[in-house]
Amino acid sequence: MEAAQNLFDQIWNDYIQQNPEVKKIFDLFIDIGEQVANDHIAFRTFNDPKVNIDVLSSAFLKVGYKYKGEYHFKEKHLYARHFELEQFKDAPRVFISELKLEEMSYELQVIAKDLINRIPASILQSPDFLLSGNSWGKPSYKIYELLRNESEYAAWLYVFGFRANHFTVSINALKQFDNIEKVNQLLKESGFALNSAGGEIKGTPAELLEQSSTKAS
Repeated sequence: MEAAQNLFDQIWNDYIQQNPEVKKIFDLFIDIGEQVANDHIAFRTFNDPKVNIDVLSSAFLKVGYKYKGEYHFKEKHLYARHFELEQFKDAPRVFISELKLEEMSYELQVIAKDLINRIPASILQSPDFLLSGNSWGKPSYKIYELLRNESEYAAWLYVFGFRANHFTVSINALKQFDNIEKVNQLLKESGFALNSAGGEIKGTPAELLEQSSTKAS
């Protein structure tokens, strides 16, 4: 468990450097006496053999994680797998998805291949690859817009590279909140904006999952 914890500490520290507001949300729960349990973290990549799920998941497999399931998101052209640390049930799950380049436009494929080819071999071979971020340089707004018009997923990858896409708070593990509406109210009263596209709460109890997200600052 120590090796897994060290890996997650590195991922978390990188994440809050990119998203300092997230640390404020974490501290908000701690200040009111809660212990924050992380339900899962998520990573994004392309389905190229140099950087695909197999490459990103290797760091988690080395610290004891096991493959548990796969998912297909046809509309977004994504394939994903999730991994769990069996001996520690409270350890966060890991979701890694990849964009199916062969299903995307020629322009997007060319851009993605160029980005991948510009990653130094030393970074590709590093055990810290999943924390390497953007190693291809300052993004072009023109390219970002071109990607975003086809795939928000690809545009995010272009800007941020290889690092955690999001962390989570498991509401089931909170002591003072028994539903997602109360958590959302706390966040809004504390000045945090929620992503309301498609409604503040996505999913239903019948689907066995309800979730909300804050807007990235």
